[in-house]
Amino acid sequence: MILLLISCTIIAFSFICIKFSMIPENIMLFEGEQQLYNMRLPINVDISTSNNDVVKLNGSHLNGDKVKLNLGSPFKIETNKNGKVDLDIELLGFLPLKHVTVNVLPQIKVIPGGSSVGVKLNTKGVMVVGISAIECSDGKQYNPSLEAGIEAGDVILKINDVEVKDGVHVSNLVGKSSGKVLKLTIMRKDKEVVLSVKPVKSKEDQKYKIGAWIRDSTAGVGTLTFYDPKTNIYGALGHPITDVDTGVILTVETGTIVPAKIISIQPGIKGRPGELRGLFIDGGEELGNIEKNTSCGIYGKANKTLTNNASFKEMPICLQGQIKEGPAKILTTINGTDVKAYDVVIEKLTVQSKPNPKSMIIRVTDDELLKKTGGIVQGMSGSPIIQDDKIVGAITHVFINRPDMGYGIYIEWMLNEAGIN
Repeated sequence: MILLLISCTIIAFSFICIKFSMIPENIMLFEGEQQLYNMRLPINVDISTSNNDVVKLNGSHLNGDKVKLNLGSPFKIETNKNGKVDLDIELLGFLPLKHVTVNVLPQIKVIPGGSSVGVKLNTKGVMVVGISAIECSDGKQYNPSLEAGIEAGDVILKINDVEVKDGVHVSNLVGKSSGKVLKLTIMRKDKEVVLSVKPVKSKEDQKYKIGAWIRDSTAGVGTLTFYDPKTNIYGALGHPITDVDTGVILTVETGTIVPAKIISIQPGIKGRPGELRGLFIDGGEELGNIEKNTSCGIYGKANKTLTNNASFKEMPICLQGQIKEGPAKILTTINGTDVKAYDVVIEKLTVQSKPNPKSMIIRVTDDELLKKTGGIVQGMSGSPIIQDDKIVGAITHVFINRPDMGYGIYIEWMLNEAGIN
C-alpha cells in the first residue's frame, strides 16, 4: 500500500513537472502587455520573488512576500514597468517546481515593409562554385584546384597575400604567375585555410589557369520586412542570400538595395515553386546599403525613410510568446509597386531559443493571392506577417509540394540580427 502511494505521488509530481515545463524559463514581455497561463492543475503553489514592482500577478504587486496561487484557474502576468524579476514557484512550500525570469522591455515599433526591392551583392573575395580539368599543350588534362584540395563553396580571399577584388582580378593574378606555385588564403566554413596551387597553361588560349569556376556577385528581387526610423536600419528577406550552385551563404563586401517592380508571376504548383519576376527600376536611387547577410536575412542602413503605400505608420512588434495560431495577414507586392494585405493563417508555432528562419508554418487563404500566385512564391521572402495590428514575423520559404504553405521567421530574430534590441 505504501509503495502504491509512493508510486502515485511520484507519477503525480512528474505530471506536474511536465505541465510546468510548458512555461519558458525566460519570459519576455513589452511594457503594457500581459501573458495568460492556464495550467488546469488542481493544486496550490507558492510564488516568491525579491521586492520588485516590475510585474503584477493577477493584478497584485509582488512585494517580496510569498503569493499563493490556485492553478485550477488561469493566472495572469502583467507588466508594470521596464526591468527584470525572478519568480520561484514551489509546491507545498518547499518543493521547487520552476524558476522563471521575466524581462519587461520597452515597446519596439518599426514601419512594416512589403515592397519589392532589388538586391545587389558583391562578395568578400570570390566563391569557388565548381572545379574542372584543363587540357594542356602535351594533350593531357590537369586539375590544379582538385590536387590542391580546393572545394566548391570555398571563398578565395587572398592570392600570395594580395586581397582579391573580383573574378577579373583573380584571372590576372593567376595569369601573371608563369606557372609558379601560388599561396591561396581561403575561407571554408568560417575557418581560414591556406593552400598551395600550381597553375597550368591552357592549350586553348595559352593562359595560366587553376581550373576553378568562381563567382563574385549576385542580384535578385526580394521583399522589405521592416524599417526602423530611429536608427535607419532595415531588414529584408528573412533568410540568407546563398550561392545558387553551392548553397553557401555569401559573405558581404559591398551591396545595395534599390527600388524594384514586379512585372509578371510564375504561379507555384505542386513540385515546382513559383516566382515573382521583377525589374530594378531604371534611374531608381539606392535605398540603402547591405551590411549583413545572415541566416535570418539581409540588413543595412537606409538612405531615406522606407515606407509603402499600405502603411506609413510605425507598428509594434510581437514576441513569439504572444503570437497566436490563427488568422493573420501578410503585406507583399505581386503587381508593379503596389503593396497589399492578404489573408493567411498561422498554422503552427515553434518554441525557439535561438534564431531560425523556420519559426512558424503559414498557410495562404486569400482567394486573390491563391488565384494569382498559387500561394507563396520566390520573391515574397521577407513579406511581413501582421497579427492584431502587430508585426509578428516574415515569410521565408515555400513548401515545394504545398505552394499555399510555407515557413515564417519570428520578427524578434530579425531585430536581433539587425542590432535592434
